[in-house]
Amino acid sequence: MSLMTKFLGATAALALTAGAALADPAIIYDLGGKFDKSFNEAAFHGAQKWAKETGGKFREVEIQSEAQREQVLRRLAESGANPVVMTGFAFGDVLNKVAPDFPKTKFAIVDMVVNQPNVESIVFTEEQGSYLVGLMAGMASKSGTVGFIGGMDIPLIHKFECGYAQGVKAANANAKVLVNYTGTTPAAWNDPVKGGELTKGQISQGADVVYAAAGGTGVGVLQAAADAKILSIGVDSNQNYMHPGQVLTSMQKRVDNAVFDAFKAGADLKPGVKVMDLKAGGVAAAMDDNNAKLITPAMKAALEKATAGIEDGSIKVHDYTTDNTCPVQ
Repeated sequence: MSLMTKFLGATAALALTAGAALADPAIIYDLGGKFDKSFNEAAFHGAQKWAKETGGKFREVEIQSEAQREQVLRRLAESGANPVVMTGFAFGDVLNKVAPDFPKTKFAIVDMVVNQPNVESIVFTEEQGSYLVGLMAGMASKSGTVGFIGGMDIPLIHKFECGYAQGVKAANANAKVLVNYTGTTPAAWNDPVKGGELTKGQISQGADVVYAAAGGTGVGVLQAAADAKILSIGVDSNQNYMHPGQVLTSMQKRVDNAVFDAFKAGADLKPGVKVMDLKAGGVAAAMDDNNAKLITPAMKAALEKATAGIEDGSIKVHDYTTDNTCPVQ
């Protein structure tokens, strides 16, 4: 069973589950909350899985503002939580500042590299998973136009965009990929209304498959696509269930596995960079009963071939963060 502290004010922010055992692991969710049906929720499921399998307890915190990042991180470390896991690149600067003050505490951060001797930095090859769902989008599209809705306009999300476009073009070299971002601040992760508006705009331009890489904003993207009876692609968590038969697939980013592994390692968490790529099961195109009827034999064969190619290196998927360019856009 988990012990959750949700911060509603300065006083509550300091009340960190005093009754918990000192060595309990802890997780801090990024803005948008643990039930965003996407990135944070995947992390929550990983923590839940650890608790269920071990019978252990963990502490969890949903921050309500940027200002709480350092405060929460320090309080958890001071209270003895170990390890402390945080979801999202935005914790990077704060962790780099806090980690040296608690050398005996292990920290793990998802989506950012923090070079400290007590920090595990967990990164994913989002471009590889996005290539696979892009390949599916290119094969499923009847109009030859597909869409991409990103959340915050940052290099990390451009990794999704570029890999997706590369996959689409692999299926149909003449396909058109429409691209929009929700915003340039963290609020971009939790604006389903704008996500829906952007999706409608892309549909008006001919898009019949739209990929959402936008956290909680993606809920609006998937809803708008379902309302227009076109296909959508979910992200991070398996979102196929949200609109059965209309979500082509979801690019699963296995943040749940990352959190589970970090909790399992406990105080023995190994510092350094951990890369969760396609071969390691870090990313995948979600398949289940909800999208089974959408996946053709040709699509399955193409996915198997592409997966093998990416894993053996014969298919090179571009990582936007290496030079901030995308060769197919």
